[in-house]
Amino acid sequence: MEKQQKSHITELIGRLPYRLALAGGWIDQPFVSKHNPAPPGSMVVVNIEPEFRFMDRAGICSSTRLIALRLWNDKIPQDRSKEDLVQELYETENKDKPEPSGSQDMIGLIYPGVNRLDYDYNHKGGIFPVHIESNNDKKIAEWLSNVIHILTVMPRPEGYNPLGVKNLNPKWVERLGQAGKNCFEAIINMDTKGLGESLNENMRCWEVLLPQNFTHPVLTLNLLELLDFYQHKYAGAMCSGCGGGYLYVISDEPVPGAFHAKVRVKNE
Repeated sequence: MEKQQKSHITELIGRLPYRLALAGGWIDQPFVSKHNPAPPGSMVVVNIEPEFRFMDRAGICSSTRLIALRLWNDKIPQDRSKEDLVQELYETENKDKPEPSGSQDMIGLIYPGVNRLDYDYNHKGGIFPVHIESNNDKKIAEWLSNVIHILTVMPRPEGYNPLGVKNLNPKWVERLGQAGKNCFEAIINMDTKGLGESLNENMRCWEVLLPQNFTHPVLTLNLLELLDFYQHKYAGAMCSGCGGGYLYVISDEPVPGAFHAKVRVKNE
C-alpha cells in the first residue's frame, strides 16, 4: 500500500504556534520579580507560525507546546478565555515540579501577536501578569518578522541548569523589567535600533543576575564571545534561552546564515 504523502509541515509538527521570548525574560519568575523595587517589570513574547520544526531545548517553548498539543488535540480551544487556558497549561506543565517554568511560556503560545507581559510579585504571587498589552497590527508583525534574524547555535546540554548562581540585585531586576518595556515600545514604533538595544540590555541583566545562563561548566561554547560579535556588528542580539538555543540578531540588513520566523497575528 502506497504511503500517503503529507502536504503540509503542520501534519508532522502540529498546528499550534511557537513563541519567541524577547527582552525581559526571567521577570516572569516570582523569585526574580519579588526583588523589583519598581513593579511591574515587563517582558515581551511573540507568537510564531509553525512553518518548520524548531530545535528542542532551545528556548522556543517546545516542551510546553508538546503538552498543549496533547492537552487540546492540536487546536487551541476557542470557547474559553485565554486566561483560563494559560492557567490550565501552567498547572499541567508544572505539577510537582521543584523549579516551575514561568507563565510567559504558556502566554506566548496562546496569545497571538506581540505581547508585553507586566509582572508584579504582589499580584498572584508574581506567577501570572497583572496586565497583558497585545498588538496584532499586521504591518508591525511583518516588520518584526523581517528584522529578527535567527541563527542556530546549539541546544542546551544535558546537566545544564542556569540557576546555580543567583545575584538578584534589585537595581538589575528593575533594569530587566524596564528592558521589556523598552522592547515593546521599540516594536510598536518599528524602531530597529531601539529594539536591538533592548535585547542587548536584557543580556547585560542576565549576565549579572543569573551568570550561569552563559558560563555553566557543561557549556562547550563561549556564548558571550559569540553574542558580543553580533551585538557590535548589528543593532543588537540576544540568546533565545539559557545555555544557547538560537541567537536573535536585530538588523535591517541580511545576516549571513540566518532565517526568519513569521509573526502570527489574530485571525490568521
